Amino acid sequence: MSFSVQDCQCMAKAIALAKRGKYTTAPNPNVGCVLVKDGQIIGEGYHRKAGEGHAEVNAAADAKQRGFSLKGASCYVTLEPCSHVGRTPACATMLVEQQVAEVVIAMVDPNPQVAGRGIKRLEEAGIKVRTGLMEHSARALNPGFLSRVERKRPFVRLKLAGSIDAKIALANGESKWITSAHSRSDVQRERAASHAILSTATTVIRDNASLNVRFNELGSLAEQLDETLLRQPLRVIIDRKQRLAEAAQDLNIFKNSESFWLAGHQSQTQLPAAKQLVIEDTPNFLPQLMQELAEAEVNDIWVEAGANFAAALIQANLVDQLICYQAGLLMGADAHSLVGFEGYQSMSALNSWQCLETRRIGPDIKTIWIPQAQGTH
Repeated sequence: MSFSVQDCQCMAKAIALAKRGKYTTAPNPNVGCVLVKDGQIIGEGYHRKAGEGHAEVNAAADAKQRGFSLKGASCYVTLEPCSHVGRTPACATMLVEQQVAEVVIAMVDPNPQVAGRGIKRLEEAGIKVRTGLMEHSARALNPGFLSRVERKRPFVRLKLAGSIDAKIALANGESKWITSAHSRSDVQRERAASHAILSTATTVIRDNASLNVRFNELGSLAEQLDETLLRQPLRVIIDRKQRLAEAAQDLNIFKNSESFWLAGHQSQTQLPAAKQLVIEDTPNFLPQLMQELAEAEVNDIWVEAGANFAAALIQANLVDQLICYQAGLLMGADAHSLVGFEGYQSMSALNSWQCLETRRIGPDIKTIWIPQAQGTH
């Protein structure tokens, strides 16, 4: 299917619009839309928040406010228009009613509730539909949503922070602070972009972690966001040995208003968790947890935990990205290691990763890695 330069420009604009919803749309996908008539952009929109107008509806409202009719217009949208009525009306039906002439779609929606039905609705109404324009870029907008729908588990990003020699604490346990304030601010931005933060009772107790987003630490991002719209990530704490109850009165996580979920082998009703995920004590615990989180419409997870849990996730093949912050320190052989693997006896047994990105964060280095097999597709 061929596309013109103008087609590409309009879809690129729609993709840029979709990115504006990065911090607010979950569990819905990020979607952008551009409406064009007689070679002129007449409306723009993006999906801002679940329960509010979809990108197509917002673009149509923008066109109407500018004084334009959608009749005969072309619609460029990053994801197939929905055909079902949920928290908002069906976008495909709206486009039919507004008599648009053509809809150009970057990617078909893999969600079974949509999955080609939006396209069918449009074509049955005589609207020309073209698909596949800048599909790779459109998929990159929503790795979490696509992982949940296609793989039945959230997209998992594991945060690691350590020294040049891959250590996270001195032998006596001291660890504050290894990385700089610049890196810690970047972690706040990564948290803000995440649907959920996953940690363990061990980490929460040791660090007295709140695991929330602190608006005053977002740096330049705070200038771009409305604090009232900022979505606090869902906090999921694994407590398999019921350790939190013993320390509850002293922990910050129980002192702020954002809800958290508790995962373990039995319910702990004495704790104020919004949801209890009770999972059998089997080797399949982590995959089962991921499945349950996906069923609860959790798209992506940012993991902040200790070396042993990091190793367990990696060995279970549940990590899609490693986000590594490296400080300019050397901490010595007796310091605690970044990941708690047991010693390997064969090079062929090692986990292999491909570096996607390297950049400086103040005095530190941030790298993003994906599993090697994933990178060779």
